[in-house]
Amino acid sequence: MNKRQAEIMQSGRGFVAALDQSGGSTPKALEGYGIAKDQYESEEEMFDLVHAMRTRIITSPAFTSKHILAAILFENTMDRTIEGLNTGDYLWEKKGIVPILKVDKGLEEKADGVQLMKSITDLDSKLDRAVERKMFGTKMRSVIKSANPDGIKKNVEQQFYYGKKIIEAGLVPILEPEIDINSPDKAESERFMKIEILKQLDKLSKDETIMLKLSIPEEDDFYSELIEHPQVMRVVALSGGYSREEAVTRLERHPGLIASFSRALVEGLNADQSDEEFNAMLGQSIEEIYRASIT
Repeated sequence: MNKRQAEIMQSGRGFVAALDQSGGSTPKALEGYGIAKDQYESEEEMFDLVHAMRTRIITSPAFTSKHILAAILFENTMDRTIEGLNTGDYLWEKKGIVPILKVDKGLEEKADGVQLMKSITDLDSKLDRAVERKMFGTKMRSVIKSANPDGIKKNVEQQFYYGKKIIEAGLVPILEPEIDINSPDKAESERFMKIEILKQLDKLSKDETIMLKLSIPEEDDFYSELIEHPQVMRVVALSGGYSREEAVTRLERHPGLIASFSRALVEGLNADQSDEEFNAMLGQSIEEIYRASIT
């Protein structure tokens, strides 16, 4: 583990930029950026376009370590370059921003009120490449749709199962059992999930450290026990489909919880904007999210 990067993630002021849309979510990300599906013909061309979008974000003068602690990357982005450097190297060497890799392979169909992760069959090789590419940690997402105690228990246990393997590889995992913001019993799901997370945290040894990425909770300061737990490096929040305005307003009610926004971060950005317009919009977004993260 890079000690300087660990210090940044543990106590730095700022937030985590989520730039990790994968194959399934890339078309929607491009559409939001003003690039329709009929503007590319192949998956390779699609990934070229989304890398150009991410390169524009990462190289923007608004995208700096003054506000941003880390950036989560899709595997395809990790394997590409920016200005002649591997993306992770560019982030760390040129921007002072910690690089993190998304490792999950998408979701299973819903069962027991949750969507578990598909089996990560290539995890070992992926972690080897993450270490080679100098990633600090990883991120993996599953989803909770309703307050089913058995399903939530399975969901959290799966996250920690893979998390321990990631720790063994020398990386810090971000565990992301997302709770659907449209769930009618979201607050109840949060209660069940916190209980299960605390059970798993108490099983970790003193040298096993994780991060958590969670939906912004309904009850103010609800995740304080997780934020203060000795085995938790940081708790970050996803925007989960909220607009940037609503996500920021909700986040401000939770001291110690910082943002790890994706859609809310890039809201308002468009491929047709001039560099001046693009950088101004990105800078405004970053400033709003940063302020909410240090409240």
